[in-house]
Amino acid sequence: MNRRDILLRAMALGVSTGLEGCNYDDPNHPDLADKFLHAMSSWNDRVQAALFSPHTLAPTFKASQITMPPRFNAFYDISQAPVVDQSSYRLALGGQITDKTPWSLSQLQALPQEGQITRLICVEGWRVIGQWAGVPLGQFLRRVGADTRCRYVSFQCADGYYSSIDMESALHPQTLLALQFLGQPLTPAFGAPVRLRIPTKLGFKNPKSLTQLAVTNVYPGGYWEDQGYNWFSGS
Repeated sequence: MNRRDILLRAMALGVSTGLEGCNYDDPNHPDLADKFLHAMSSWNDRVQAALFSPHTLAPTFKASQITMPPRFNAFYDISQAPVVDQSSYRLALGGQITDKTPWSLSQLQALPQEGQITRLICVEGWRVIGQWAGVPLGQFLRRVGADTRCRYVSFQCADGYYSSIDMESALHPQTLLALQFLGQPLTPAFGAPVRLRIPTKLGFKNPKSLTQLAVTNVYPGGYWEDQGYNWFSGS
């Protein structure tokens, strides 16, 4: 095991050992276990952030290694994936951004694009390899005058999902506003017309069908993060 694996296993052991002393039915301490888990989750976030390097790239793969057929994942059935009108689509901008003019899909498509073949890892344990292309988020943020000294970049989605990432991860060279998947424009099931692709984080940190992007110093939370998932969820 490398140093990171050892650290993560030690963290997991610390959680399980601590919980043995928690009494969920103790009327005098009804929230003890919950408080302990939140404290451990917050500590995990700080450790992961400390381990993160903006110069370390996620692994890339060959075209022959792409997972086929691609796997759909969301908090709803594939038949419920939102269909966004691409002709009227606008990506709204908010927070600490100088130019908040919304962006159409054609404007995003006209920007310089980069591609990658990277792995998406789900918190449930499965993983897939896909081919993505789009606008590097860091370049886009600088183009619209985002204050990159802020701590967070948040996202709202057409399906009601929402999430947020740290600024360092937003500026990572592999973080994309993805417009294509497997060499074709995104389909509704895979986040059309624009989604976040961030291979340095777990799958639930890759929100689909983006409708708004904002830069802020106020913690924005996220759909799963507000239900107890680790917020940083990356490496």
